[in-house]
Amino acid sequence: MHEYSITQQIVKIAEEKARSHGAARIERISLVVGELPGFIGESIQMYFDLLAKGTLAEGAKLDITYIKPQLKCSKCNTYFYRKRFSFECPQCGGMGVPTEIGKEFYVKDIDICIE
Repeated sequence: MHEYSITQQIVKIAEEKARSHGAARIERISLVVGELPGFIGESIQMYFDLLAKGTLAEGAKLDITYIKPQLKCSKCNTYFYRKRFSFECPQCGGMGVPTEIGKEFYVKDIDICIE
């Protein structure tokens, strides 16, 4: 249920930014979400619909772009997507190590309407 608190922050950030630009309402919020933290998009959407009521974000569209995690080969420095049950680099056979790619979670942009 960590989606609840993170969604509270999304609404808060979006509303603060929208107000600072004199917005009448928020039309769309774009998020970038890495798959590693395990956030569930449907839960974020459900909490967003609930938490946005009575705010400038009420009725806004929530767009989520998911980022697949990547490994980096310790031998050839190639970034790659891990195959199931394997950490082997497809280029050289070296061992892949975790990177920060796939851990993201941020508000990319906010579309507002000024009336």
